[in-house]
Order: sequence, then structure tokens, then C-alpha cells
Amino acid sequence: MLYHLFTYLKEKFNMPGAGVFYFISFRAAMAIILSLIISLVYGKSLIKYLHRKQIGETVRNLGLEGEKQKSGTPTMGGIIIIAAILIPTLLFARVENVYILLMVISTVWLGLIGFLDDYIKVFKKNKEGLAGRFKILGQVGLGIIVGTTLYYNQNVYIIRETTGGRPAIYSTADKVLKDNIIRVDDKGRTRTYARVKSAVTTIPFAKKHELSYAKIASWFGQGAADTLTPIIYILFVIFIIVAVSNGANITDGLDGLATGTSAIIGICLALFAYVSGNFNFAQYLNIMPIPNLDELSIFIGAFVGACIGFLWYNSYPAQVFMGDTGSLALGGIIASLAIIIRKELLIPIICGVFLIENLSVIIQVTFFKYTKRKYGEGRRIFLMSPLHHHYQKLGYHESKIAIRFWIIGIVLAVLSIVTLKMQ
Repeated sequence: MLYHLFTYLKEKFNMPGAGVFYFISFRAAMAIILSLIISLVYGKSLIKYLHRKQIGETVRNLGLEGEKQKSGTPTMGGIIIIAAILIPTLLFARVENVYILLMVISTVWLGLIGFLDDYIKVFKKNKEGLAGRFKILGQVGLGIIVGTTLYYNQNVYIIRETTGGRPAIYSTADKVLKDNIIRVDDKGRTRTYARVKSAVTTIPFAKKHELSYAKIASWFGQGAADTLTPIIYILFVIFIIVAVSNGANITDGLDGLATGTSAIIGICLALFAYVSGNFNFAQYLNIMPIPNLDELSIFIGAFVGACIGFLWYNSYPAQVFMGDTGSLALGGIIASLAIIIRKELLIPIICGVFLIENLSVIIQVTFFKYTKRKYGEGRRIFLMSPLHHHYQKLGYHESKIAIRFWIIGIVLAVLSIVTLKMQ
């Protein structure tokens, strides 16, 4: 919004200083600052409002240390995070950008599903909240929107260097768009690049570091690529969004754990978005250039600022919980970003904390059911799942658990960034 306003003022009246809005780095910095202000200043007001309305958390008796003190702590604080993301994005980003539009939709979509879940828990006094099948249905719906848009929208493409007048493509499912890009390098050699629509992603730690969904579709027969590629791609997108959003939801069990972990992941994804969206950086790092992707740096800046600002109130002892309003939205945002940046195969590393938490629940439930069927009595691998509760049962303080999980998240983020050169 402000981008177009100051562009008009610059072109029409040559307003001094208005040209600074052309720079993504400036707008991303402003988005971070504004999101911090919103979450810090208005977050306190929202906490007071939630207190007055007695919108508090009902804590289940799990036999964990300190859980009684959490009872009555305001929940639905995810509203702060969502507002602190959307307002700076709408003000500083170019909202006509397809990637920005997708991220706004993802934030609002899963935020509303989480809000409905929290509303049922708090106001309807139903501890189960929104039925699981409806949550999954909502996540699947978002996956269809994101997958369909990325596959079919003509503004979503990558850049390929042409050889013999044609760029490298994987199958007839890949489409070469019109208007080649001509670039002259510093040695005077002319190189031609083409815009290509291709369902392709990055394989970490691999020399041939691209995987085409069309190649996967070709496993079902040579003529299957055109028909099956969009189906396989959209199904994969759905799986990622469901898995990551539920992983973030499960991780949100200790003060500051999900918020801090999400901020770390956001910083990592911001770097990926910036270098992939910058043609020169992408060429230097030998990664696929994705035009207009650097605009996402503004959204991610607001996302990281919102998480850090919310952490001010959500760190131990928490003054507010984000509830499903925040945790589902955070997971959906991270999943959608990774897919857009074409780093979805890096999710097990980038979102390693979410993955471990998710797996701990799956392993615990599966093993319990297996042993109950075999021995007549269910047995457990962990003292309690998700994994952070296991460490609580071992006697670790929750702030120590959260900080150590953050450290693991930082290590995984650095490892993910290293993959830019290890290929």
C-alpha cells in the first residue's frame, strides 16, 4: 500500500526520500519494526482485555510441575501474532505479488480455523475444541489453494539458461513462457535466459540438486507426466501443510517453545527467499532463480518480528498463550513459505524440532497400541509425549527445555543454510 503511494509521490512530485521505498531491505526493516511495535504495545492491551473477559486456558491435569499456575492464563493470543504479521505486510509489501497474496491467505485461513477451535474451547466450554477432521479438512483446503496457485498461475516461474535456443526442461509438463531475458556478463559474453513454468524443488546435499515432480509422475508411465504431475504436486503440498501446521500445534506446549522455534525458522527462510529472488546471488550459489520472490522478505520480516514481540509475553512464565489461533497459523505459514521457496525437501531439517515433536507422538501412540494388542497392556517409550513433556517428567525446568530446543533449532537452521554451498 505505502509502496504504491510513495512511488506515486516520487514520480509525480519528485518527493525527496520517497525512493527509499523501492528498496526491499528498507521495507523489510520497517515491517520488522512495526510488527515488534504492534506485538509489544498492543499485545499488552490485548492481554488485559482477555483477562477482563476471563478468556483463560483450562489446563488438563497431566501431573506436570507448574501446570496449576498456568490455569487461567489468557489464551487466543495468536490474534496478536496475526495482526502483527498482516498489518506491516499490507502496508509495506506489494500486495499484488502472488506470493504475498498466498501468504496473506495462508495466515488468515489457518488463523480462522485455530480461532474457531479456541472459541469452542473457551466459550463453549468444550475441551476437545473443533473436531480433528474439520481441522484436517481446513488444512487440506489451504493445501489445494496453495498447490493449485503455484502450479497454474502464470506469475509463478523460474529462470533457466538456454542452450541452443532452448532452456533445460524436464518434460512436456514444463512450459517455456514468452519473452526471454537477455543478460551480458562482465566478460562480454551474451547469455540468454528463459522463463519456465516447472514443478521442481531443491534436493539438499545433492550435486544434481533439483527434483522434478514430472519425473515422479513419469514413474507411472511415459505419458503420465502431463496428467499426474499437478495431482502429485498438489497432494505433496497438502501433506506438507498438514504435517507442519500440526507439528507447530503439538510443539506449542511450553512457554515460548513454539514462538522461539518459529522465529528461528523464519530467519532461515528469509535468507532463502532473498537469495533465490536475487538473480545474481542465485547464479553465484548455483540455485534456481525465482523472480519476485525477494518480496517475501517483507512478509517474513513481519513474521519474525511478530514472533519475537509475542515471545516478550509468552516466555516463561507466560502472560499469554497463543492457542491454536497462533500455532496453526505459524505452522501453515512456515509450510507455505518452504513450498513457495522450493525448499520443501529441507523441511525435515529446517523444521526438525516440529518433526521430532510430531514423531514422538506418533511413536508413542503406535507403540502403546501395538503392546496393548500383543501383551494386553499398553507400554510407553517416552514418559509422556510430545517429547518436551518427557523431559518435564525427567525433572527439567520448562525454560531450560525451551532454550535447549531453540539451540537445536539454531543448529538445524545453520545446517540448512550450509546446503546452499554443499551441492
